[in-house]
Amino acid sequence: MDDEDDADGTRYRGDHLDFRGAEFKGLVVAHGTIHQHAAAPTALDALPARVTGFAGRGHELGRLLDTFDPSGAGAGGGEPVPVPVAMLYGTGGIGKTALAVEAAHQARAKGWFPGGVLFLDLHGYDDDPVPGEQALAALLRALGVEPEHIPVRADERGALYRSLLAERGREHGAVLVLADNASAPDQVRPLLPGDARHRLLVTSRGRFPQLGARLVALAELTPGEAYELLDRALRIADPDDGRIAEETEAAMDVAARCGYLPLALRLAVALLVLDREKAVAELAARLAEFRDPLHRLDDGDPRVRAAFGLSYRRLPPDQARLLRLLALAPGAEVTTAAVTALTGDDVPPTGTLDALARAHLVERGSEAGRWRLHDLVRVCGAGVVAGETDLREEGEAARERLLEFYLRWAGAADARLRWIPGNPEPERFADRGQALAWLDAERAGLVAAVQWAAEERHARQAVALAAHLGAYLLWRRYFDDGITVARAARAVAHGAGDRRDEALAWNHLGLALREAGRPAETIDAHTHARDLYAALGDRHGDAVARDHLGLALREAGRVAEAIDAHTRACDLFRSVGDRHREAIAWNHLGVALRAAGRAEEAIDAHTRSRDLCRAVGDRHREADAWNNLGVVLREAGRTGEAIEAGGRALEVYREFDDWYRAGQTLLNLGSAHKEARHPAEARAHYLQAADAFTRADAAHQAAAARTAAAGLLTP
Repeated sequence: MDDEDDADGTRYRGDHLDFRGAEFKGLVVAHGTIHQHAAAPTALDALPARVTGFAGRGHELGRLLDTFDPSGAGAGGGEPVPVPVAMLYGTGGIGKTALAVEAAHQARAKGWFPGGVLFLDLHGYDDDPVPGEQALAALLRALGVEPEHIPVRADERGALYRSLLAERGREHGAVLVLADNASAPDQVRPLLPGDARHRLLVTSRGRFPQLGARLVALAELTPGEAYELLDRALRIADPDDGRIAEETEAAMDVAARCGYLPLALRLAVALLVLDREKAVAELAARLAEFRDPLHRLDDGDPRVRAAFGLSYRRLPPDQARLLRLLALAPGAEVTTAAVTALTGDDVPPTGTLDALARAHLVERGSEAGRWRLHDLVRVCGAGVVAGETDLREEGEAARERLLEFYLRWAGAADARLRWIPGNPEPERFADRGQALAWLDAERAGLVAAVQWAAEERHARQAVALAAHLGAYLLWRRYFDDGITVARAARAVAHGAGDRRDEALAWNHLGLALREAGRPAETIDAHTHARDLYAALGDRHGDAVARDHLGLALREAGRVAEAIDAHTRACDLFRSVGDRHREAIAWNHLGVALRAAGRAEEAIDAHTRSRDLCRAVGDRHREADAWNNLGVVLREAGRTGEAIEAGGRALEVYREFDDWYRAGQTLLNLGSAHKEARHPAEARAHYLQAADAFTRADAAHQAAAARTAAAGLLTP
């Protein structure tokens, strides 16, 4: 949780637990070395590359560009009326994304969006579509917001998103947001910009008139456009390849049998690229004769399945195998490293991936080294696997290899996140930044792979993987993912009668629910964990659960119960000799005692926490204890001691380059000096707080600190 802000602006480091107090497979997750990195990079130039060989769509492209035109010149007769939202809709495989990306590139070339382009795939027709609040979090990250500064509540995320877009518009100009592959209005509605300068472009298989958008329907290509696409795609591979022009009638037959769908046409033309001797008429005949082994599938388009089936049969064995396995990969995109694990190869199969990309069976992902399948191609590929026993076994073995890869590397990354200086260094990752970068790159696949826990064959590995992700997901504030992962692990553990793993999963679930702002469910989760640990006679697990439960109880206003929970946690940690977790529990107890108005007892609790943190070498948590102690001392009228305590905390935060917490402590020091009637010192600390918040990319906090400083200016 974020720090508490009292009415007087005091920042109290009461909840600096986050994931670091969680227990993972019997290990205590320690605080580790925390460095506040530079401001998060923005991703305002994230537009995918244009589709090679894009053809046709002149009318629809013109309508989209009319919508983007800031002058409103394309709005038709009468006074120009800006339309901030455009919606491009049509069946799967019709070419919506290709047209949207082409329109965005042309608009950028005209200088209409100097503020940049945000691109987001909402995965509306995957098993787990991106909900609106998660989409907002992704866009806030793209706009440069640090994860710890992203609000929990959806309405607050939306307000910050619109505010940042407005600020971006004033400083740099209009921004285009491209939300691809939406399946419901609720995915899109939170993304409306709110500023008439900006534009939102949505693609979907359905249409959402309730958004007040300009609706642009996308039907099949005309026969002429389909012919142009076939010819252009073939000549891109070989400029001298004139087979389409030489066999016009056969080419039109191919286009018709592909239903004039761009995806089906690209799959079909890949067969001609792969076989320079194949006549277009032969391809048309093969499409006419094709018997669809996937006809029983409810998903997919028969025109796409026909083109896919012929392309798949024509592939060399290594390419066919890789395509089958890619269809089983978790998540919408997969990294080259994960592909290598799937195949079991010693070296990355980059050549095979490139060949599949040239055949339009695999698409390059959002970044270099990432790959994806069109959802209809994925359905077709998974259908091939499901149709044969040997291929099903091949797929299960590949998923086991991928889980082993994820488990090994996620475990190493988790160990690095939990590492405390002075302990043996974890392997694989040289520093915290490398561990986070790997987890960031693989996150979607990792979270999706945990869902395999529902399958008995993969349950053990998937549950173990879930345990390694809890810390990271909370640290990066992916609370919805944290809840998903913990619930999957809990269900499997409960079904298997493994009460220890179930207790662990309840604890992880409670941590994620608390961060997501769901107090009643948090209390229930940690109560379940406490009761299971108590029944097992596990005093350490019982202590962890009680400490977490105390935080949730205090936030729910049940302060007396919170004090009891933290007091019992302190006793249990002391009885098992865990001085580090005892230090953390004392700090939490101090928070609860302060909330109850028991200042002297709170001072004693924070002093104990400080001394224990110093004894175990956790300087960062020692700084938290110093900061909290300073707050209570000031409230108790011991201003001089409060200033000294705040200074000690500030020294450590600066040592760790933790500018956000340094800014909070400087605000507290400013308030202390103000109460001591030292206006010059108070103003200096407020201005230093503004500088620290600026370094932490916390613009709103920096502005508040400057306002506090301005209030101390002599009239």
